[in-house]
Amino acid sequence: MRILVVEDEHKIAGAIKRGLEQESYAVDLAYDGDEGLSSALTDEYDVIVLDRMLPGLLDGVDIAKEIRANSVRTPIIMLTAKDKIGDRVEGLNSGADDYLVKPFAFEELLARIRALMRRPQDHIGNVLELGDLTLDTQTYEVKRAGRRIQLSQREYALLEYLMRNQNRILSKTNIISHVWDYDADILPNTLEVYIGYLRNKIEKPFRGPELIHTVRGFGYKFGVETD
Repeated sequence: MRILVVEDEHKIAGAIKRGLEQESYAVDLAYDGDEGLSSALTDEYDVIVLDRMLPGLLDGVDIAKEIRANSVRTPIIMLTAKDKIGDRVEGLNSGADDYLVKPFAFEELLARIRALMRRPQDHIGNVLELGDLTLDTQTYEVKRAGRRIQLSQREYALLEYLMRNQNRILSKTNIISHVWDYDADILPNTLEVYIGYLRNKIEKPFRGPELIHTVRGFGYKFGVETD
């Protein structure tokens, strides 16, 4: 899953990026309002972490309003040192989905990101399911037919994105943009290699149906196909 962090304090931005990457998220950084708004409108993200006080003409409230005015529905968490009720109301009214006051614990930010990602998903709690395959987004435990499957961080990130987009045809470009950082130099062949890794771990050892289906000339579809 891909997250945009718009934060002008480089130390805070770097700490958030490192923490989220350790949790298997792909993270892009923007250090001012103009760059943050441009990224939010031109690239596709699963969550935007947006600082309220930013240098330049646009602050976090302005950016949130512009994002919503352009019909971008990506969940937004607004970060701010302002903790008065009026400030929170203004932030939420601008289009933010959540509001976190600085200083904050990284664990709380992570929990709020997970909560926002769960909102549009049709599953119970923290567990994504497809047939006998399950993925717990809190414990990172992946199982099929009751057997635990060991995945690398990138394999896990790829599987989580596929499971959150079941039965949708996903282009290779779309998958890469959500699983790898913007700065990563990833080719379609790299994705094919990781798809192969996943198939070897979640399909080949089991008798169940295939889950990852190649859509020739386009990308992949994740799901159980019925006749």
